Amino acid sequence: MEAGVKAFLSFHSLSKFIFISLVLFHFDFVIADVSHTSTIRREFNEFRPLHYCERCHVGKEQSTASATGVGNYPDDKDDKDIDIIATYSDTSGAIRISRVKMRDLSASWVWENPMDVHHDQSMSSQTVEDSFQSGVGSGENAENSSDWHQEGGIPYPYISSMSPVKLMRQKTRKERRDLRTAQLIRQDKETDNQMATAAIELSKSLDTTVKGKYSIWRQDFDNPRSDSTLKLMRDQINMAKAYASIAKSKNESGLYSALRAHSKASQSAIGEARSDAELHPSALDRAKAMGHILSIAKDQLYDCIIVAKKFRAMLQSTEENVNALKRRSAFLIQLAAKTVPKRMQCLPLQLAADYYLQGYHKKRDLDKEKLEDPSLYHYAIFSDNVLATSVVVNSTVLHAKEPEKHVFHIVTDKLNFASMKMWFLVNAPLKATIQVESIDEFKWLNSSYCSVLRQLESARIKEYYFKANHPTTISAGEDNLKYRNPKYLSMLNHLRFYLPEVYPKLDKILFLDDDIVVQKDLTPLWSIDLQGMVNGAVETCKESFHRFDKYLNFSNPKISQNFDPNACGWAFGMNIFDLKEWKKQNITGIYHRWQDMNEDRTLWKLGSLPPGLITFYNLTYPLDRGWHVLGLGYDPSLNQTEIENAAVIHYNGNYKPWLDLAVLKYKSYWSRYVKFDNHYLQLCDISQ
Repeated sequence: MEAGVKAFLSFHSLSKFIFISLVLFHFDFVIADVSHTSTIRREFNEFRPLHYCERCHVGKEQSTASATGVGNYPDDKDDKDIDIIATYSDTSGAIRISRVKMRDLSASWVWENPMDVHHDQSMSSQTVEDSFQSGVGSGENAENSSDWHQEGGIPYPYISSMSPVKLMRQKTRKERRDLRTAQLIRQDKETDNQMATAAIELSKSLDTTVKGKYSIWRQDFDNPRSDSTLKLMRDQINMAKAYASIAKSKNESGLYSALRAHSKASQSAIGEARSDAELHPSALDRAKAMGHILSIAKDQLYDCIIVAKKFRAMLQSTEENVNALKRRSAFLIQLAAKTVPKRMQCLPLQLAADYYLQGYHKKRDLDKEKLEDPSLYHYAIFSDNVLATSVVVNSTVLHAKEPEKHVFHIVTDKLNFASMKMWFLVNAPLKATIQVESIDEFKWLNSSYCSVLRQLESARIKEYYFKANHPTTISAGEDNLKYRNPKYLSMLNHLRFYLPEVYPKLDKILFLDDDIVVQKDLTPLWSIDLQGMVNGAVETCKESFHRFDKYLNFSNPKISQNFDPNACGWAFGMNIFDLKEWKKQNITGIYHRWQDMNEDRTLWKLGSLPPGLITFYNLTYPLDRGWHVLGLGYDPSLNQTEIENAAVIHYNGNYKPWLDLAVLKYKSYWSRYVKFDNHYLQLCDISQ
């Protein structure tokens, strides 16, 4: 055992000795290598750092170490066998150490003194920039961008830190920029030439002989209805009124009189002019004189606070005048719309006279079989206007494919019965059947049965209509004047709610207003499936317009609890009614119940549409909009194509086609169905 231990210790001691010997040998080699490197550093201590460059051919005599290795400068060709220990990073990023022979290095490797890197880095960068500017700017290649420097008596080549590839890219980019700049300049020149040519051509078409204008290029001066001078004079008059009031309050009687006189003169020069072209020739002189007197007034009377108060008072007074004029205008429009023109009054008088004088009143009525045949196409027209009713009948029959199957039921009042009867006796449409009745013949229509008739006969309604200038609890406030329309006093307006009673033998009937025109065959309306609804009508709501909240008072709980304020409204004027379903749903009873609740008119104003919306709520089938186009009696901006393609056009509103108020571009759609060569129309001077 002891012998084994001794042998092991001897072997261990021998191993230590061999290891120490190898370490000493390696240490001597490194010391020699480093001492040789120190000698090279002392000899070339003043070398500047040079960086690796692919295109720098310094010569095979030079070589270098890596940035972290120990380099040896080859002062002799025999030194090529010197070993260089180099450190580097492989592709995986790991640090590795390698030994390289000097003779294996390429000639592109250059010497670098690691002691002087930081000291000379800034100078190197500046030299690179100067070299790049001088080389590239003068068109030389990248190799000429290097200069030879000499420092301390030892020459060395200075190499740019920017690679030749980058230099070439910069040069190529600069060439592309120069080329693009040249192209843009050329395009700009072409555009300028085109604009100049267009301006020259335009200038040739201008009338340069116009005098008295600031600039012929300003279109507002070419406008024959320019009113700049007119506006100036009106502003001057307003200023003169303000200063005149101030002058009067300060006892400046002379200035007050002058301002008043100039105001009258300017107003006289303006007259009824609506543009500068209509002004009196002396208007410009009046404006200059007014400007002079206003300048004097400003110098003597101007006080910002006083003038502001005066203008505020004038503005308030003007607003009150405008509101009064609006009310007057609304009243006059209503009056003009509801007043029957003289020639329209002449027509029923002439017809009624001949009806009795020529013995037409003795003729018997038509056969009732056709009037009560449910297989035919029946129309209901309730009107007191002979000419308007004739247009409805003529336009309908003209477009009907089978006019012999069309029956028109016309109901009028007692005053116009004779004239309506006479017209259709002497001007009966071809093959169609016409029935004319008077509403007074319906004995069942009395105040005990009809709630609206009972209300129309009440003293409260009479006071509302006939004592409008003496407001009471009924007429107090700013009621809309259109609800004072006399047609609301007529039962003809409410007879549409009693269709099953008027025509008990019919199943379906088409209701038409007297201010419509038919442009297509209407017989397909009878074949439309109303899906259990009573009324077929075209809806009129567009976005937020013509919905229930426009017609009904939703502040009343009776309305708000039973109806949707956003429910879509619809229009009377062309409605297909299912009279069988009407009777089943007891529509007339619903109408009576709501009319009784609205006796004090707190649920809706007068009229037939609001109670119609209530009565047929959830019982109206929406028809295609092409069947019925509305608005020709108030809206001058309707789509012309929609009007021409519509089956029925409706002149609802105040601008009826038989009045002078009519919209001219819509009037021809109605007048084409008027027989202006008729004896009675010529006798009453009714023409286009």
